[in-house]
Formats: sequence, structure tokens, C-alpha cells
Amino acid sequence: MTGLHGRPTAAELVAAVADFLDGDVRDATTGQVNFHARVAANALRTVQRELAGADAGPVLAALERLGYTDEAALAAAIRHGDLDDRAVEVSDCLRTLVAHRLAAAHPGYDTQ
Repeated sequence: MTGLHGRPTAAELVAAVADFLDGDVRDATTGQVNFHARVAANALRTVQRELAGADAGPVLAALERLGYTDEAALAAAIRHGDLDDRAVEVSDCLRTLVAHRLAAAHPGYDTQ
């Protein structure tokens, strides 16, 4: 699928910039600039994975099982103590949310 605006997609553009930073910029620099190029490339790769369609289905389903539509509402309910009697369900939901974030931020983390 090419996305709403055709090609290149946002994920492809982000990947191209990350490749440029990881290749040309890092090859031509040293020290602090080289390090910052690496950090920027890693940040862009995280965005690329998010744009490429990390499936939010499991997250939405976990939130729905608790009766919430987003993380902000869940966090507010936890702060207010509304879910104190559903600790196991909340823990399961939070595990799903964290696993989803880690899949984008640090792929392969769950297999280490």
C-alpha cells in the first residue's frame, strides 16, 4: 500500500533521511556531530517503524477490555483508583502497551 499521498510514503522519506545521516553524514564527521547524527538516525528509524504500521489492534483491544479508548483515560482511571480491584487486568493491559512501544523503539527487545 502506498499511503494517502502516494510515493514516497512518509515512512520511506524518514528511512531515506535516516540512511543519509547513518551513511554520508557519519562518514564525513567525527566526535559530537557524528554521535548526534547516529542519535538522529536512530530516532528516525523509530518513527519509520511507527509509520510503517505497527499494528495497534492489540493495544486498542487491551484498552477496550478495561473500558477505555486511549491511554490517557486509562492513566486517569489508575490515578483516581478506579481500577484498584482489577489489578491483574490492568497489568495485562500495561504489558501489552509496553510491548507495543518497545516493538517500535527497540525491535527485538522481547527476544533478548
